[in-house]
Amino acid sequence: MNELKTRIYDETSGLDYVLVGDYYIPAIELSESDDRPIGKWGRMHRAYLEEANPLLLNHLILTGKLHTYLAGLNEQAQDRYRLIIQQMATFEGVTEDLKRRSQWEWIKAMNDIVNRAEEIIKSEMINV
Repeated sequence: MNELKTRIYDETSGLDYVLVGDYYIPAIELSESDDRPIGKWGRMHRAYLEEANPLLLNHLILTGKLHTYLAGLNEQAQDRYRLIIQQMATFEGVTEDLKRRSQWEWIKAMNDIVNRAEEIIKSEMINV
């Protein structure tokens, strides 16, 4: 019987494969250049991809772009989240003056704004 090669390249997929036992396993290396955190929004989107679009998730994993994709999405979502909270608070008059006059009213109003902003981000950026 002829000897199996320890490493092969598949031109159709563009991947290298390494012989492990009797099987060829894709030789996938993660890029170490991106050390940005994935964060809350990135983790939520990954869970959504696992459920709703596993093909895209697998493609991102195999091409080594998943971390960069999720970190970028997390940064965009975080910026949008802060902007929405700031705009809603301004529009609804939730100011430092209200905080000084009635802390409980300010807390209640801000919690409401934060909850609505989170739902907006989920529907616009995470579950799409």
